[in-house]
Amino acid sequence: MTSFPPCPAPFNLAAHALSRAAEFADKSALQIIRPQGAERWSFGRLEAAVRGCGTGLLARGLQPGDRVLMRLGNTPAFPVLYLGAIAAGLVPVPTSSALTAPEVTKLAARVAPVLIVAEEGVALPDHPAPVISGADVLAMERLAPCAWDMGDPDRLAYVVFTSGTSGNPLPVAHAHRAIWARGMMYQGWEGILPTDRLLHAGAFNWTFTLGTGLLDPWVNGATALIPGPGVTPADLALLMKRFDATILAAAPGVVRQMLRAQLPALPRLRHGLVAGESLSPALRTQWQAATGTDLHEALGMSECSTYLSGSPARSAPAGATGFPQPGRRIALLDEAGAETDDGILAIHRSDPGLMIGYLDQPRETAARYRGDWFLTGDHARRGPDGAMTYLGRADDLMNAGGFRVSPVEVEAALTGLPGIADLAVTDIRVKEGVNVIACAYVAQDDHAAALTARADATLARWKQPRLYRRLPALPRGANAKLNRRALRAALETPDDPA
Repeated sequence: MTSFPPCPAPFNLAAHALSRAAEFADKSALQIIRPQGAERWSFGRLEAAVRGCGTGLLARGLQPGDRVLMRLGNTPAFPVLYLGAIAAGLVPVPTSSALTAPEVTKLAARVAPVLIVAEEGVALPDHPAPVISGADVLAMERLAPCAWDMGDPDRLAYVVFTSGTSGNPLPVAHAHRAIWARGMMYQGWEGILPTDRLLHAGAFNWTFTLGTGLLDPWVNGATALIPGPGVTPADLALLMKRFDATILAAAPGVVRQMLRAQLPALPRLRHGLVAGESLSPALRTQWQAATGTDLHEALGMSECSTYLSGSPARSAPAGATGFPQPGRRIALLDEAGAETDDGILAIHRSDPGLMIGYLDQPRETAARYRGDWFLTGDHARRGPDGAMTYLGRADDLMNAGGFRVSPVEVEAALTGLPGIADLAVTDIRVKEGVNVIACAYVAQDDHAAALTARADATLARWKQPRLYRRLPALPRGANAKLNRRALRAALETPDDPA
């Protein structure tokens, strides 16, 4: 195992993210790209806006440690606010702009924000914190730069939410050192250079986009290309060509849609990075044939980002996910906690990228550890060459379109409609490499329309079932516990034509 140097102290995540801003002051750091053109931000302007934002937030009376709830989409205000808050010692809490008001109200109650920053049209929580706009944040660019709030690299920097098997989104508290730990990915997965122009196809709030799409290019002096609102996967191929993308980062589902759109020649492209769901060998082969470049998969999670991957320097063997990134201490554990070659992936608690814990939830945090090992919940097998192959979740979390979703959360949102006696959801495979969320219910009549309307009103789009099936009964054991595996099998069986 290769050692990784400890994070320097004192330290500030935002200062490290923009540590090359003076060197590349006039170079493009961020481009929000659309078919009609791009909005460009230089490194110099980005740093000025970030530090001006820090000044503006402190001028509003916020104190170091205060939390700022982010309700922003793919606009420059997102990274300016995220880094500006951290620069000043505040704690940003990114959330998806697609969440409904009931969903984001629950999240706000968990983190108790002192300020909410939202774009027009984005659902707001029922919470007493004052609200300002993304435009208000960008106007702070004109203010004098704040001092970097330097301190212990282990202190809280930001909070992101993930879904747990309980159905309640869990607030993941990350330290300033989290960005330092990403250095293990630069060659262990991304192969990123200062000359790269990395196009990420995701939303800013997704930790995959936030890290790989924004922070990693900036630490390395590279340019981040992010699709603006309304850009579809079918548009991405031409945008990659037009804006000279050298690296693509996306969920495999996006890659699949790009291939359907018939890729043009991409002579500048060096390779692609995929995460969020499993990469099928067939999709990797199709991409190689279409572009002459490889796709490098990574396995990760909100609690630690990626830790297992292939890379340009060491491609994963066909069918395997990849290798532990250099500097990571990774193990496979059996039920007794002993190391094995076929078991649950675990990360040593000394990993600098590992979360501080679930915010204000010590019991839930302790439950994820077995001794010095953090249990990821992912099942994998190690081959004789050391490559690991992801075999699925050890729990019931669904994975549809690259998003992990708790079935309990979806069931809770849909339960209670008149006439429905029982209900459950699971993800099902509709074709190779494509999973969707499906809902089974027990009722005398067809209630698919009512369930769809309830899902539209209470759940973000990616959490909504794409298929509804009425069954005579749900598969349950003697103790009434749902057999989700049997439910999945039933839903993957075509309807009886009779």
